[in-house]
Amino acid sequence: MTSRRDFLIGTGSGLASLGAAYMARAQERPPNDPNALNLIDEIVPPGGEPRGRPLVVSTWRHGLPANEEAWKVLKDGGRALDAVEQGVQVVEADPKIASVGYGGRPDREGHVTLDACIMDETGNAGSVAFLQNIMHPISVARRVMEDTPHVMLVGEGALQFAREKGFKEVDLLTDKARAEWQKWLKKAEYDPWSPPENSTEGQTNHDTVSMLALDRQGNLSGSCTTSGLGYKMHGRVGDSPIIGASLFVDNEVGAACATGVGEEVMKTLGSFLIVELMRQGASPQEACEESIRRILVRHDNLENVQVGYLAIDKQGRVGAYDIQPWFQYALTTTDGKTQLVDSDSHLKKEE
Repeated sequence: MTSRRDFLIGTGSGLASLGAAYMARAQERPPNDPNALNLIDEIVPPGGEPRGRPLVVSTWRHGLPANEEAWKVLKDGGRALDAVEQGVQVVEADPKIASVGYGGRPDREGHVTLDACIMDETGNAGSVAFLQNIMHPISVARRVMEDTPHVMLVGEGALQFAREKGFKEVDLLTDKARAEWQKWLKKAEYDPWSPPENSTEGQTNHDTVSMLALDRQGNLSGSCTTSGLGYKMHGRVGDSPIIGASLFVDNEVGAACATGVGEEVMKTLGSFLIVELMRQGASPQEACEESIRRILVRHDNLENVQVGYLAIDKQGRVGAYDIQPWFQYALTTTDGKTQLVDSDSHLKKEE
């Protein structure tokens, strides 16, 4: 059996070799190569075809309407930052989505608490955590980024800031979510992860919506928003508002985002890791797979562990990988067509 030490040594050697190969290819590329795609600014290492720009990706099936909204910004040459904010707002306001925003499952005390973060092409970031009674936490996070010297505001302080910025308070607990919570209270059995077929209307307990966009100018931005794990402990905050965990953007390299059980993402800073691996020469797909491996080595039993990663680079290549075989993402390419894509996974579906 491979030890953790042997695994990490092998991984490091592989990445070093990959980075060396990348640099060698860069040196061999002819200047002003007429065969190079005009949308590509740098050489493309192996592991996926470039999609060009603009491009937008987001997590899960509810990423489909989110992408459609983001595309309205991108198709006309708009900024990636505006696209990722307006895209996820669609999911935040949808009462049918039980894990994001309005209609999200409450904590075990019956409170809907929201987490969100956003990051732009300059490296600026904003986030909110444990925010209540605000329909669009992603927009509050953007105001934190743009209107304060801080990155994160939490709880009552985040709510006070939102009020000062003119955000209206609303009751986020829908009748449906309240009824499900009251039903849960009868047994109060906490399950942080369940496969889609075992959860209400095909939704799991942690379907964060995270979005990444590459605009016509070649700039990247990302967003993430969630109501967190259903029936969590009051005060629990997951990875979604944590820059470097749920989301990371480096405009020189690429961007990555996460979904799944946030505790696992926080312990490995998966999104930052993916971007850093891409900087060293890994493709988005290779980087996502390696970031998942960093979680796998910590667990002997994967039955209740689920994390999915999604990444894009400056060339418009896409990578996605997860542990359980259920992760899907929405992809909208330069032709404006949107599709739902099944991610590759460590564990495979039974035939």
